[in-house]
Amino acid sequence: MERDQPYSGESDQQEGTGFMVEFAESGRSDEEDAKSSQSPNSSMTTKELQEYWRNEKRSCREVKVLFEIPSARIVEKPFSKHVKYQIIIIQTGSFDSNKSMIERRYSDFEKLHTYLLKEFYDEMEDVTFPKKILTGNFTEEIILERKLAFQDYLRLLYSMEFVRTSRMFIDFIIRPELEEAYSCLRGGQYTKALEGLLAAVVLQEKLTKHRPIVLVPTLCAILVCYKDLEDSRSAYEFGERALLRLEKYPGHRYHMPLLETMISLAYELGKDFVSLQEKLEERKAKKGYTKAMTLKELAVQEYIH
Repeated sequence: MERDQPYSGESDQQEGTGFMVEFAESGRSDEEDAKSSQSPNSSMTTKELQEYWRNEKRSCREVKVLFEIPSARIVEKPFSKHVKYQIIIIQTGSFDSNKSMIERRYSDFEKLHTYLLKEFYDEMEDVTFPKKILTGNFTEEIILERKLAFQDYLRLLYSMEFVRTSRMFIDFIIRPELEEAYSCLRGGQYTKALEGLLAAVVLQEKLTKHRPIVLVPTLCAILVCYKDLEDSRSAYEFGERALLRLEKYPGHRYHMPLLETMISLAYELGKDFVSLQEKLEERKAKKGYTKAMTLKELAVQEYIH
């Protein structure tokens, strides 16, 4: 059976008692590996030295991700109702002081389980999933029972590396919020889009340390929002974060459009744009110049059904 590959992010690319599930995840991000492989030297600026030792310190610490379901709520509509479970996701230690919150319903968990069974049947066949019942779904007893069951379920899934790095698991955590944010971006609702994208990128950072390149489209979409909101300084900051992740991927479809946008922002902010211009010209020479889409044109095409 063909296996789901670790999530790369490219399209071609939950009332009752709460619980907390803790896992340790080893390994460093690509950029941390690159930086920690360097040695401090006299040519480094004070800022570069501080960044070097910060990354060295981080690399010696254990990354922990915690899942907590403190509450659930019943959502009633004219012809239907369902339960939404609130999931809190926390990365502990000095790595993260932010709590990320999402809501998912039974059917969302069910779709995830169906997909994982298809992709990883041998490993998933003994994994217990809460059975669907026809009556009594909304009693306090059943809701609590399901919360506890989803506790065991998420704990087990995240303990399996091939599951936690799979596209479907990560999409289960972040895709609904990203789809809404990108829809707002396409509709010109930049403030609302920015709110969703900033929350989503925090989640992506927690869940995709095995593949930091995944963050590039989201970081670029945040840049686009800030730029259209005339906050060039913040736009430039997120652009720098995206460029850092693209250093090892010069042929990435976002690279040249991002460089073009960063040159414009650097000029506007009185920053060094010459080095960015040189990188762009170098890339054009290697690739053979063809007019590419703008960064905004790329961003609005993400997460279209």
